[in-house]
Amino acid sequence: MRTGRLRTTNPVLWAGWAALATGAVLCVLGWYGVSGERYSERQLPYLASCTVPGAALIVAGSVLLTHGRGALAAARVEELYGLLVATEPADADESARAAAAPLAVSGETLMVPGGTLYHRADCPLVAGKAEAVPVDGKLLTSGALGLCPICEPAAARD
Repeated sequence: MRTGRLRTTNPVLWAGWAALATGAVLCVLGWYGVSGERYSERQLPYLASCTVPGAALIVAGSVLLTHGRGALAAARVEELYGLLVATEPADADESARAAAAPLAVSGETLMVPGGTLYHRADCPLVAGKAEAVPVDGKLLTSGALGLCPICEPAAARD
């Protein structure tokens, strides 16, 4: 387990840890130099050469660690689930026909009380919902209900 983990170590993680450690050392050196000087004009060189670059390296190291861990996690997920292999549909016409076909084909229309759309009975938005009721014809003719964009019930009504 440990050797498998070492093999997948990302170089960005090593760079992040190195930047973080170097930044911490520079901050400590800058603090030590500033603490030994009484006057502020003698403290400025330590701030400019150690403390500020050290703080910038700490921030850069944190960003690199975050990016490296995210990339490593994504690589592990892709490896685990095999998402690297992209599958193309065998026939482009078949995929176009499948995309054009409605999800629901039932002729009965339903609505959810208080809703603004009407649906086919086997639409995924109302299928299995106990509160779904048949659509009243008055609501359809008055235009109070809109068409569901998923199941396209206008074809069922015609």
